[in-house]
Parts: sequence; structure tokens; C-alpha cells
Amino acid sequence: MKKKAILSWSGGKDSALALYEIQKNQGYEIISLLTTFTKDYDRVSLHGTRRILLERQAESIGLPLHKIFIPKKASSEEYEQKMKKSLVKFQESGVSEVIFGDIFLEDLRKFREEKLSQVGMRAAFPIWKKDTRKLAHQFVELGFKAIVTCVDTKILANKFAGRTIDEQLLAELPPAVDSCGENGEFHSFVSEGPIFRETIPYKLGKAVLRENRFFYFDLIAES
Repeated sequence: MKKKAILSWSGGKDSALALYEIQKNQGYEIISLLTTFTKDYDRVSLHGTRRILLERQAESIGLPLHKIFIPKKASSEEYEQKMKKSLVKFQESGVSEVIFGDIFLEDLRKFREEKLSQVGMRAAFPIWKKDTRKLAHQFVELGFKAIVTCVDTKILANKFAGRTIDEQLLAELPPAVDSCGENGEFHSFVSEGPIFRETIPYKLGKAVLRENRFFYFDLIAES
């Protein structure tokens, strides 16, 4: 009997790789994607991607997208309450696990496992402890296409924002920067790949620096 699960979906390459890996596992039935949006901006928290683009990703994948909206200055308690409310509903409908695209951050994994245990659910990490350099190159080799939507300019130059994640970009990343951006160096949006039935079209919008640190490249959905 397959385990019913939902997948934490950011729209970026790590969650895309996690879904790709879990789809090869015959032991899971993915019920839904789950994404947290900043209500004030109608965008994915951290990544800065517009909600409509994630809705189109979900449509192309063939899964519903469960959306959680939080205000821009939400406290940890408010975030956790909203998340718990959604998770309880999924748990009551038979969902036993939540799948994440985390790779090596031990504290984050422990946090997720503890919060899920409070509602009788478990966490699954299909790309956990994989070599991030190899994983990034595998992403490209599999035919995924993604663009860098945000960089932390304290770690990575803003010239990387708005660029396609390909072999050239990976070769240019400074040695101190993780190839998958696992430490928050950069975030991405995936528009094409083996998990999608069709490409998600978009065009580049304006670039903006926020908090004198995070450099975002806006993506605008196209028909």
C-alpha cells in the first residue's frame, strides 16, 4: 500500500529534484504540493516568485497546490500555527508524510521532524546527504531548466541573478558557495524538466535589491 504524502514546494530546483526522486519510488502517492506565500507580495517567501508561476508549475506537474499565506512580518509562532492547521487537515485525510528537498542542514531537518511529529506525521528527504556538486550537475543533465531568482549579495555577486542554471554558471560559482545554494546563497525557479508536462513560459522583469542584501530578479508569467 502506497504512503500518501505531500511535497513542500518552493518552485526551485531542490524541490523539483526531490519530486523527481520520489516519483521513482513506487511506495508513495503524492496528494498535493504545499507552498508558503508572503501575503503582502503574493510571492513565495525567500524565492520571490509570483504565485501564478507556481500555480502553473503545479498544473504542468499535474498536482494540486495547497497555499499557505503569511504576512511579511509574521512571527515564528504565526507561521507554525498556520502550517500546523494545514498539516492537521492533510493528516486527517490520510496523509502520513511530508517530503522536503533539504540536503544537509541538520538543524532544519530536526526542526521539520519535530513539528511533524506533533501532528502524527513524518518527514522524508529523498536527496538528503547527496553530494551537492554532483546533484547540481545531475539537475542540468536531466534536462531541467531553471533561472536564479534571488542571490544573497553578502555571499554571491548579484550578477548571478537572472541567469540560467547551466554548466557555465556552476563552473563560475565561487568555491565557498554551495553548488545547490543550500546555505541560502541563491534561490531559483524551474520552468522545464522531466517532472513537467509542458514548459512554464515567463519573461524577465525588473531587478531589485531588498534589505540592502537580497538581489531579486522578477519573473513575469506569459500566456
